[in-house]
Amino acid sequence: MSALTLTNIQKSFGGNQILKSVSLDAQPGEFIALVGPSGCGKSTLLRILAGLESADSGEIVIDGRNVSRVQAADRNVAMVFQSYALYPHLTAAQNIAVPLVMRRLTRAQRIPFVAPLMPGQRKAVAAIHRDVREMATSLKIDHLLDRKPGQMSGGQRQRVALARAMVRRPAVFLMDEPLSNLDANLRVHARGEIVEMHRRASVPTVYVTHDQAEALSMADRVAVMIGGSLLQLAPPQVIYDNPQHVEVAKFVGQPRINLIASRVEAKGAIALGAERCVLLDRALPVDTPVTLGIRPEFVRVLRSGASGLPARVERVEFLGSEIIAYCRLDAIGETMIAKVTPAEGAGLAAGTAVRLSTAAEHIFVFGADGARLAAAPLVENPVREAAHG
Repeated sequence: MSALTLTNIQKSFGGNQILKSVSLDAQPGEFIALVGPSGCGKSTLLRILAGLESADSGEIVIDGRNVSRVQAADRNVAMVFQSYALYPHLTAAQNIAVPLVMRRLTRAQRIPFVAPLMPGQRKAVAAIHRDVREMATSLKIDHLLDRKPGQMSGGQRQRVALARAMVRRPAVFLMDEPLSNLDANLRVHARGEIVEMHRRASVPTVYVTHDQAEALSMADRVAVMIGGSLLQLAPPQVIYDNPQHVEVAKFVGQPRINLIASRVEAKGAIALGAERCVLLDRALPVDTPVTLGIRPEFVRVLRSGASGLPARVERVEFLGSEIIAYCRLDAIGETMIAKVTPAEGAGLAAGTAVRLSTAAEHIFVFGADGARLAAAPLVENPVREAAHG
């Protein structure tokens, strides 16, 4: 049974529909990254899951319990916000202790001066202090417990916010772009810390980000949201290697995927430029528009020969271990991106005449509605032969 299930969640603000029947599930201990461009609805979905917003319709089940109409405080979820939301007047230890104080101490046990006189108060406070120190030690921030947020770096504040979420041992972790305020180097380091934290906690985590590198490197499965719809939920490699929608293919991958317009020819064949390269598994009318998608790492740059698509290099980016070449196709005037090794790209410069080829098995075909179409390479395919020649 799934530890977390969202079914047909819908949400509108005014006449604008933000979420369109979104459904997903998370297994016990699974890390799901919810990724998509700004405004796609991912943060709204997270807030609905946390109970900070109410859905117009749909169902949320956590550990077999329907919490769709349950208040946020009673859902047993912990959320880490983009701003960390630490209390500036409290120390790190006091910030971490907040959820434990609210859960374990009665209202009377929290009243200054009166609290120490209440039965069981000292024992409960001692237990809270012990749990706070244990959590801080596990995240290696025990030396920060006496500092206030203003005395800490961004990375330190982020770890304090994570400790506050973890210390209550929730049924679900929710994270809303917790690394967006960190510099690039610290973000890479913090990714590993969050993944390690998740493994120790062993509870479902839903992590919202617009950064595809975070999603692909951290998650067990990636949920890609575009325009309020969940287009695909799958492991990172499946999302990258087998996108089921053109918007998923466009969003995931750096540099961006090459998208070339084409049309269905006789017997379901599709051409890339002048070369017939793939054959659809189901018949579509001749001249039906389709889009071909090719990852840049599968584009070969040929300096000579008659095979391949004639093109001219527009610009070259040297990135150390790889070279990105932007080439304009002579026949259709569109730019195709190739990612090659320094050896393969040696001597490439703006204005260089080249030919581009790819193996047909690396070509995705998308229909007019954006959905992936099943296709297979043609048996005799000049483009494919050039790619392997």
